[in-house]
Amino acid sequence: MRRVRRLLRILAVAARYRLDTFLRQAAAPRPLRALFALLALLPEPRLPRGERLRRALEELGPIFVKFGQMLSTRPDLIPEDVVGELSRLQDQVPPFPVEAFAAVVEGALGRPLAELFARFDREPLASASVAQVHAAVLPDGREVVVKVIRPGIRALIELDTALLLTLARFLERISPLARRLHPVDVARDWRFTLLDELDLRREAANTSTLRRNFEGSELLYVPEVIWEYTAEQVLTLERIRAVPVTDLAALARHQVDLRVLAERGVEIFFTQVFEHNFFHADMHPGNIFVDCRDPARPSYVAVDCAIIGSLTDEDRHYLARNLLAIFRRDYRQVAELHVLSGWVPPQTRVADFEAAIRTVCEPIFARPLGEIAFARILVNLFRTAQRFEMEVQPGLVLLQKTLIHIEGLGRQLYPQLDLWATAQPFLERWMRSRTAPRALLGRLERHGPDWLERLPRVPELLFAALQQSAHPPRPRRSRRRSPSLAGASLLGFGAGLAAARWPLVDPLSAAFAAAGLLLLLVRR
Repeated sequence: MRRVRRLLRILAVAARYRLDTFLRQAAAPRPLRALFALLALLPEPRLPRGERLRRALEELGPIFVKFGQMLSTRPDLIPEDVVGELSRLQDQVPPFPVEAFAAVVEGALGRPLAELFARFDREPLASASVAQVHAAVLPDGREVVVKVIRPGIRALIELDTALLLTLARFLERISPLARRLHPVDVARDWRFTLLDELDLRREAANTSTLRRNFEGSELLYVPEVIWEYTAEQVLTLERIRAVPVTDLAALARHQVDLRVLAERGVEIFFTQVFEHNFFHADMHPGNIFVDCRDPARPSYVAVDCAIIGSLTDEDRHYLARNLLAIFRRDYRQVAELHVLSGWVPPQTRVADFEAAIRTVCEPIFARPLGEIAFARILVNLFRTAQRFEMEVQPGLVLLQKTLIHIEGLGRQLYPQLDLWATAQPFLERWMRSRTAPRALLGRLERHGPDWLERLPRVPELLFAALQQSAHPPRPRRSRRRSPSLAGASLLGFGAGLAAARWPLVDPLSAAFAAAGLLLLLVRR
């Protein structure tokens, strides 16, 4: 019943603000066109359309506010008047009372506010969709910011995400296309992400890790976590003094080099994704500030690390190769990489897929490189792949969202941003580093102890493979390959042990290499 009431509430808000006027009614299915005709009988509010959309999203709650935050970073896709209103969703959501804030802090930390802080500002610094932030001073004089989860927000998130999950299940039942996109998996992942955001200890741990990853870097600064003032619903951080990245007037007063600032934002993104495999996945402008002390070499300050993304090693590798192939217009390799990575079914005709990718990409490359929207190419590529039954990778969804934020922000700061000029050298260096001898030895050292722990089972597996080779149950192709595969694996394992140069390894490496040769000879 609560779900029905919430659904009716969403429809009522949409009708009151006439959000149907934002949709392309001619392209809608017939039942929706009938609904639009009924809504057209309602009076249209006199408010500007951007304000109507912003107010509707604010009324509907955090999930809808976050959607508006993402839209506000894309002035290349969204009209300017709408972007201007949606940008107010970053940190200007109506605050909740300071008394409720104080009650949460005192309950979580177990002491009165007067004992916890030498000074506490009653006016919030920022009020966002999920949390609110106040400034304070600790008894030892350190300036901090205190973040608290909005009271009652969990129940609303659980209700909205349950509705989203119901809709996803319905779409999977009625649409083959939707089934390929796995909307249920995406909805579940979004639900877990939002609920994880409500545990500020997780955000604190993410913040510490991101701070450690960029320790000593001139690109990005991450505030220190004050752990003794942090709990599930309370997060206390070092206070930073910096300019909001959207305050272009302040950046101009400080004479910040916007080209360098935009390019550094791109470099930070690729460093997080490919080198650290730990990227800030909620980098909307409300979470980003600029340190202007050196205007010729400005650096970023990042806050709100609640949502963090990562990819598998395989996805990172294939994604980097895909992006480089796109830059070189090697559409054949893009098609082959999609098949090799398992992003599209193995029976996909590579020639047909290549032709589809060329059709999408060639018109884009007719423009100057500095005008090409990198994120749009990635979106178009995934859309094209969906025609060939591409299955959505959950990690790539967060990556795509983050790239949309980053490129949208870069274009706001410096419209002539050539993202390719920054991305290509970085990706080429990263690909070379993966195959360097030092990197290969590093992987061996990392996984070597696990291999050694499994050593006692190797003789058993070896004898089983020999027995299977001598008495195969059926002449199936896959089983006839097993001795050669086992032999090659043992040869490789022996070579790996030798390369590691651990004590007492040489005899073991020789034994495994000999066993591998024996299996290969038996196969012949």
